[in-house]
Amino acid sequence: MLVGYNNNVTYKGKVYHVQTEDSGLNNPIIVTLLYIKGTILASKKTSYSHLIGNKDIKKSVRELMKEQHKAILKELIAGKYTGDEAEEEKKEEMVSPELLGKPEIKKTKDKTLDDILLDYIMQREKKK
Repeated sequence: MLVGYNNNVTYKGKVYHVQTEDSGLNNPIIVTLLYIKGTILASKKTSYSHLIGNKDIKKSVRELMKEQHKAILKELIAGKYTGDEAEEEKKEEMVSPELLGKPEIKKTKDKTLDDILLDYIMQREKKK
């Protein structure tokens, strides 16, 4: 069983909690939950039973956990759970590169703006 990810994200003045856990080899499932005030807004489960026996299983499961965690964060920021998807799409179109600021972010040419923001959120949470 791998240690999971936990992030509190403030979005539009509300604090959301995203939690991703590995259930372990006896129950090879990754579960991600999105909460607001203790209420589950969304959940996502992914089986990794097809990876059992692989020599790099820990690395593979860790990557699956990270991607699933980021996917829920992307959906939140896209407005899927707040009912404002169209408004968020307009905002994303209006973001200019100058707003990103940090040089290390500008080097990530292959990443979308969502990926850059989610990486930043996850790195900031690790420092706490």
